[in-house]
Order: sequence, then C-alpha cells, then structure tokens
Amino acid sequence: MLKAMFAGLILLAASLAASIAAAETINVSDDHGGSVAAYSQRWKGLAARGVDVRIVGKCQSACTVLLGYIPRSRICVMPAASFGFHLAHRTDMTGVLWNAYASDIRGWINAHGGLTPNLKWMSAPDTYRYFHKC
Repeated sequence: MLKAMFAGLILLAASLAASIAAAETINVSDDHGGSVAAYSQRWKGLAARGVDVRIVGKCQSACTVLLGYIPRSRICVMPAASFGFHLAHRTDMTGVLWNAYASDIRGWINAHGGLTPNLKWMSAPDTYRYFHKC
C-alpha cells in the first residue's frame, strides 16, 4: 500500500514537472536582432528546452532565425506581431537566415522582393496565415 502511494506521488511529481517545463513561454517584442550566430545559439538552446514563443511585437533581423529552431506549433502571434527580414550584414550569415525559414516563409519573402538590405515586414494579416494567434 505504502509502495503504491509512493509510486503515485512520484508519477504526480514527474507529471507536474513536465507540465511546468512545457509551460515556459518566451515573449518576443521589439527585438532588433544582432549577431546571427549568437541568436542561433540562443534559440537552439531554448528549443531544446521545449519553450513556447509568443511574438508580441517586432522580431527583426537575426531574431527571425528563431523560425529555424522553434517548431511553428510552439509559436503564436499577437495582433502587433511582425517579422522583419533582410540580408544579414555578414554575407556568410545570410544563408543561415535563409535556411532557417520554411519554404512557405521563403515564398512570402520572395513575393515581396526577396532578401535585400532593406527590411521586408510581415505583419497581420499575413502573420495569421503562417502562425496561430495567441
């Protein structure tokens, strides 16, 4: 009896720990990017932890590399969410950005002139075609 109760408590604790870990949400708002390599490492680590990402405002430049690490099912967008895509400042990093985007996102970028030095902004209603609402 005591053994069964102890086993039940262990299962309950494990279940609770798993739900807490899965409940971690990162908010992205007014993120202007930076080093593609640094952002890649950051998002790779967060993806390994199974975080959810809520895009609240701007996610531009290197910030958009998150799309290559965080599964789309774990990304939601708020009404003010927007993604700003452009060529990386270092030419060797542009491929890292481009390869982070799924083919439908690349299609959207290409339909809006491709990656250039100038930002191409994806915002609502386009964001709702690619990501679920929060």
